[in-house]
Amino acid sequence: MKSIRYFASLLTLSVLMAGLAASCAPRPIASSSADVKSVAEGRPVAEGRSQNAADPTGFVVLTDVVPDVLLEIRYYSTFNFVGTRVDGYEEPIALMTREAAQALKGVSDEMIARGYRLKIWDTYRPQVAVDHFCRWGENVTDTLTKQWFYPYLDKDVVFDQGYIARRSGHSRGSVVDLTLVDMKSGRDIDMGYGFDWFGEESHPDWTKGLTEEQISNRMMLRDVMLRHGFKPITEEWWHFVLVNEPYPDTYFTFPVRRL
Repeated sequence: MKSIRYFASLLTLSVLMAGLAASCAPRPIASSSADVKSVAEGRPVAEGRSQNAADPTGFVVLTDVVPDVLLEIRYYSTFNFVGTRVDGYEEPIALMTREAAQALKGVSDEMIARGYRLKIWDTYRPQVAVDHFCRWGENVTDTLTKQWFYPYLDKDVVFDQGYIARRSGHSRGSVVDLTLVDMKSGRDIDMGYGFDWFGEESHPDWTKGLTEEQISNRMMLRDVMLRHGFKPITEEWWHFVLVNEPYPDTYFTFPVRRL
């Protein structure tokens, strides 16, 4: 009888140890489509990174990483093409993915050495803000800001011509809209046309009617951004995207406020 109880105890202990080993064994991390794309492009994938659109874990407050930038968050103010504070901008701060902010630190350091500071107009933009833009675009009778932002454009073409879209790369967190400020004068350098000007004149390669200084200024901004891992777009001289953005397929939804 003692032998039977002894072997029964050994059997119970073996089952318990097997269960413990299974629970402690390493488990594979599920890969998102963004992870697969990163591997295919030779980009490192950060394990455990959330693809939850409401999760700001991979983001930082830009001025915590780049304290030298100047902020003029237009969509927190009323000085923008909508004419009112845009939904989702709860504080006048700039949020970016950590990777984009670190790359922008390199831009800032180089330009400070050359006598300029970065002025930031927009970085991360939540989807609710993009939705606000769309409602504005659909209301063709609202032309409050026409004289400042689209004087030569009929508002009913803003979707067809790409000025307003249902999604924005800004919502992925690695895009920045910016210009340069001359540290001697304290003023924005002359780019010919301002932020959010709806027209071909905003294209980086537009030269008609621009002075040599304005063209040179646009190219100076473009060149320094390229050197530090950003790429331009063809429609806006102020808009740059981190080449190796960490969330290329995620459009985040959390509001702009301190993390």
